[in-house]
Amino acid sequence: MPSREFEIKNDDSLEVEPIASTISLIVGNALLVLVIAVMVAVICNTHPDYTHRFDCGPDRDGVDKATCERRGCIWSWPIKSGPPACFFPPNGYITYNMTDISPYPWGYRVQLRKRTEMPDFFDGGLETLWIDVELQTKYRLHIKIYDPENKRFEVPISLPRRPLIAAEDPLYNVSVTEEPFSFQVIRTDTNTVVFDTSVGVMIFEDQFLQLSTKLPSHNIYGFGEHAHDDFRRDLNWKRWGSFARDEKTEGTANLYGTHPFYLCLENDSNAHGVFLNNANGQDVSFQPNPALTYRHIGGVFDFYMFFGPTPEDVISQYTEAIGRPYFPPYWALGFHLSKYGYNSLDKVKEVVARMRMYNIAHDVQYGDIDYMDRKRDFTIDDQRYGKVAFKDFVKKIKEEGTKYIVVLDPAIAANETTGTYRPYDDGVEKNVFIHDENGEIIYGKVWPVYPGLRIDDSKPWDFQIKTYRGYVAFPDFQRKQTKEWWIREVVDFHDKIDFDAIWIDMTEPANFLDGSVNGCSKNKYDYPPYHPHIWGETMADQTLCMSAIQNLDEFNTTVHYNMHNLYGWSQTMATLRAARAATGKRSLVINRSTYPGSGKYSGHWLGDNFSIWLHMRRSIIGILDFNLFGIPFVGADICGLFLDVTEPLCRRWSQLGNFYTFSRNHNGLIYRDQDPAAFGREYAEEMKKLLAIRYTLLPYLYTLQYKATAYGHTVTRPLMFEFTSDSETWGIDRQFLWGPGFMIIPVLEEGAGSVNAYIPKARWYDWYTGREIDRENTGRWINIPASDYHIPLYIRGGQILPTQQPANSTKFSRQHPFGLIVALSDSQSAVGTLFWDDGTSVDTIENGEYYKIEYVVCQGSNLTANISNSYGTLLDNLRLDTVKFHGLITSPSVVQLNSVALNDSQWTFNDVTKTLNITDLQHPMSEQFLLSWH
Repeated sequence: MPSREFEIKNDDSLEVEPIASTISLIVGNALLVLVIAVMVAVICNTHPDYTHRFDCGPDRDGVDKATCERRGCIWSWPIKSGPPACFFPPNGYITYNMTDISPYPWGYRVQLRKRTEMPDFFDGGLETLWIDVELQTKYRLHIKIYDPENKRFEVPISLPRRPLIAAEDPLYNVSVTEEPFSFQVIRTDTNTVVFDTSVGVMIFEDQFLQLSTKLPSHNIYGFGEHAHDDFRRDLNWKRWGSFARDEKTEGTANLYGTHPFYLCLENDSNAHGVFLNNANGQDVSFQPNPALTYRHIGGVFDFYMFFGPTPEDVISQYTEAIGRPYFPPYWALGFHLSKYGYNSLDKVKEVVARMRMYNIAHDVQYGDIDYMDRKRDFTIDDQRYGKVAFKDFVKKIKEEGTKYIVVLDPAIAANETTGTYRPYDDGVEKNVFIHDENGEIIYGKVWPVYPGLRIDDSKPWDFQIKTYRGYVAFPDFQRKQTKEWWIREVVDFHDKIDFDAIWIDMTEPANFLDGSVNGCSKNKYDYPPYHPHIWGETMADQTLCMSAIQNLDEFNTTVHYNMHNLYGWSQTMATLRAARAATGKRSLVINRSTYPGSGKYSGHWLGDNFSIWLHMRRSIIGILDFNLFGIPFVGADICGLFLDVTEPLCRRWSQLGNFYTFSRNHNGLIYRDQDPAAFGREYAEEMKKLLAIRYTLLPYLYTLQYKATAYGHTVTRPLMFEFTSDSETWGIDRQFLWGPGFMIIPVLEEGAGSVNAYIPKARWYDWYTGREIDRENTGRWINIPASDYHIPLYIRGGQILPTQQPANSTKFSRQHPFGLIVALSDSQSAVGTLFWDDGTSVDTIENGEYYKIEYVVCQGSNLTANISNSYGTLLDNLRLDTVKFHGLITSPSVVQLNSVALNDSQWTFNDVTKTLNITDLQHPMSEQFLLSWH
């Protein structure tokens, strides 16, 4: 097929001129060059290298030789494990021909038609496809492959709209090959091919979509949610399913969220990201070419690509598209304490009292489902908690500086045998619940139990479900009336308990039955022709029937098959609105099931882990993953949910968890207490000191959260983000950074008294002593001593960290004096920022209701504080009291604040550590200053 070239004029007319052998689209001043290569389809008679075999038999139970060859594929057992026995013929499996390409102001459209002679894979390929290529911004490309003749399910999240005019000078080109059809996306400045579909086969059937791409490097990060052992994904024939599931964080299970996004670090240290906006059941396969293959059971191919060029740029560009992360209230950065199984208010009081006895920081206390009457939402167990006593207790601890968070589940008790239950009755009246395919409310079983029963937890789980659990109905949070109903229930419940935020669990949605109390019918949604690589024998395993009917939006319905992975996302939006309506504050939602865009409304915890060393280590990877996914307020259950934790493990996990952005100790029913005061006086005193470090750094952490919301920055970062050109950092996931300036090196091995760590090339200062790491030990691995109660922490040269005197709650620490830690670089310079608002109001960033102070040291002569934004009396009565400089070359003879010399008693210099300590400044935080030394 010959190539053609088009030119788009700036006027309203479109002039088409056939020219030469390339396609160039000129949109205004934007030039997109599409190289059209004429290729001959040749079926190779030899088998490709094992690493280049693309699986033609991904079926759940595999395929036999006959099925393989019926699909037009090659059957040959590999010599080693990993590569598939049934694979597509290289360069010879052509499913679609390109029939046309047309320029548009925003980019261009490619039209494809299915080759009639090609065999069907599962249920028959769609005859016509369109590919829209939108040059949205200089760094963002949108490619959508869809059926123009039949409306298919598309994810209802908010994403950037098609631009009127294509971007100028984009960082990418798109190359289209006509025969066999494929496309490539190429970085313009380096000619690196970042996305290349020529290596595999594109299949587009009603319930089976497949697309493969060659990758430019082995440095792939992202995809989720799964528990895996390395932040950099293992491409050695690994396959991961994504379908929201209530599951323990073990094995290779698909877990609670679905995040089809990856970041690739190219071999020259440029980075790009790819987001496939498809929420249907799916899996992704890696192979060591390197390459990956997407498989989905519905929807369309809706790609957004981001071109950095730094990893931090990529995440900022990604969150610009899906929504910037939620800004948590200040108190949410404090320490959280929870347990499933307090089982009485007296037990909660006991735990709180021992935290107070040791004066351990305790900003948030939780109520898990045992506070409820028979585990029903919006109720209180009057016998074990007492409605009045419970309300008084929450009021008391809030006065003492501890917030209270309640858990709510989506499953609403439905078949009460005595009296009425308003949440269900009103829900039925307002038509808020998901229905089955026959239009009746679909019922499952989760936590709520029948009245009047004595629960025997020793009985088998299936017996307990059958005997004790009542029916539940599931709200459809895409309906307007459901959101209004949910808000009313939350607001009314707040009148009973003055909670500050909401934790929503089981939002997959979880169901202790498969599908419903009546099972599921035989239909194409519950039994699709392709079953993704997910846990469970059926699609409805531990959730609802896929044929259940939900709202897509206010006007259209669809099946749960399409909406399943979006359920937690939809409940999160409604819950944040409800929490704010109830509290009148910014509030907070912690959610388990997430999708891209969930980070706009909630934080996340990593789910049901175990009290084992492996799960502690894996938590770092999960936290780094969710910073990629745009949910930086994230943590794991410190010390583990299941099993009785050992004291050494809980100690080390507490050291690590002290630097989760969402720092919560939570454990499960029947297991030993593991709160910071549960292991005796010595342990409690050490936990108090440990938490004091976190609370000292909260102004720095809060500023990082502000930058995440305002600019899309990550909060917890892999070393690779800051030292991208150092290839040694590309696979490091046992240590991490807060922002650019603070490195955390936890001990992750049982019985270890030291830790092997990589120290990137920079100046680094020990948090505890201020002593600089010997320069000869940077850019290499070193062994760092770490006694039982010690976690190595380092401040990076060139950074200024705002601090505040700690207390046992942010209610009190926010009233304490501030400090600065100035870590000087080789050039004797440093920069830092403090963001400060009231910590609880809604939209303070958007409304400009904050102070923002920029700190700068240039060439080691002075420190300036410039206020770039001020608001009201936020900083009245607050003082800057201490400034600590690390890395000065020589001892100063005089130190001045705004040209006035400080008393000798106000500063000291340590000749060994080269640290200058300034105290008792008492400078108003609301005023700029110049601090100099000579």
